[in-house]
Amino acid sequence: MMLKKLLEHFKKSILLKIVSLNSLVIGFRLIISIVIQKLLAEMVGATGIAKIGQLRNLMVILTSTSSLGVFNGVVKYTSELKKEEALLAKFFSTTFIFSIVGTLISTVVLFVFSSWISIQLFGSDTFEFIIRITAFVVPAISLNRIFSGVVNGLSAYKHYAKIELIAYFVSSLMLLYGLFNYDINGVLIAIAIAPVVQLLVLLYVFGNVLKTQIKLKGLRLSTPFAKALLTFTAMSFISTVLVNYIEIDIRSQITNQISSTQAGYWTAMLFISKNYMVFSTGLFTLYVIPRFAEIYSVHDFKKEVFYIYKTILPFFAIGMLLIYLFRMLIIDVVYPGFFDMEPLFKWQLSADFVRLSAIVLAHQFLAKKMLISYIITEFISIILFYVFSKLLVNSYGIEGIVMAHLYRYIVYFIVVIIAIGYHFKNKKDAMPPSTLDML
Repeated sequence: MMLKKLLEHFKKSILLKIVSLNSLVIGFRLIISIVIQKLLAEMVGATGIAKIGQLRNLMVILTSTSSLGVFNGVVKYTSELKKEEALLAKFFSTTFIFSIVGTLISTVVLFVFSSWISIQLFGSDTFEFIIRITAFVVPAISLNRIFSGVVNGLSAYKHYAKIELIAYFVSSLMLLYGLFNYDINGVLIAIAIAPVVQLLVLLYVFGNVLKTQIKLKGLRLSTPFAKALLTFTAMSFISTVLVNYIEIDIRSQITNQISSTQAGYWTAMLFISKNYMVFSTGLFTLYVIPRFAEIYSVHDFKKEVFYIYKTILPFFAIGMLLIYLFRMLIIDVVYPGFFDMEPLFKWQLSADFVRLSAIVLAHQFLAKKMLISYIITEFISIILFYVFSKLLVNSYGIEGIVMAHLYRYIVYFIVVIIAIGYHFKNKKDAMPPSTLDML
């Protein structure tokens, strides 16, 4: 009887369906990732892993700058306007103008300053060619972000899973080919061109749906939508560009003050963290943002947050506990010889659990375009991480970096709760806006 009720609950719960399907996708990715990370640790070492971390941070920055950070805006408005064909056409017309501007700026900067960027990332201009290859890939990065926003806005979680599986598998094969044939250079090239693979897979799997959603008769800037998207641009600059720039700077600091090997250990810890935190990524874009966008009362918001917490937090808590208990085995299997990273686990896992709890709430800022609240809370988080890291690294080495990660998210969680409480107290969105306001 109990089992029957659980099965019925599962069938009715979109959140559980997304979590379950997302878990299968991430589980598949995790298996491949373990193999790849082990090979990287053995063949390019901690120093090579630090270089990979630098390039990955740059690629994430480009996901924002190349599209001017419109991803969450695409998710929001695709969800809200999917039945408003005329408005949706105006929205995507404006979106593609943003994309063209972001792509041109990003490409020119990468080409003109390729040598300087290589020095900042890798300590020399040896990898200038990687930066120039990346410049050619920028248009694919931009389009990929827009089209992925449509997938998420429609909550097309089955398509999302298929795209993720195929793209990750093909990209992994490319990376392995590069590793075995060209060492670290081949790995960096594979990472740089991976967005092209992702875009091609997305178009193959979701192309027909995109044709029905994106109907352009020309490119024309809609002022209301442009103003709305600029809000997301500002948010993306804080959450994506600054965050990844800080990671690049801290990794460079570790390399210069301690060693590139220690920088590699910290990067390896971040890779482990991102592998389990990615379980939440699809959940937020496929479910949380579209759901929060539909909620306009504090009662409904609290109810939804409690539902999300009781559905996902226990799974994450159990998973993180298992990772901690088997941390030495994980190091031995995935990163042979990287035993100096063992003290980092307790801080990183604790920080990520607090972070997950906080960012569930913080997605209200994205769903409701609460620009000021978002910028203030994110800026506080980033500054705290930067300052704490600078202070603690001198006394605790790389362990100080992950300690700073925990301390900043404890403060961030408290600040987010206060900001959302203030927002509902002032009833800034007590009634849903009419789509006619966008005409």
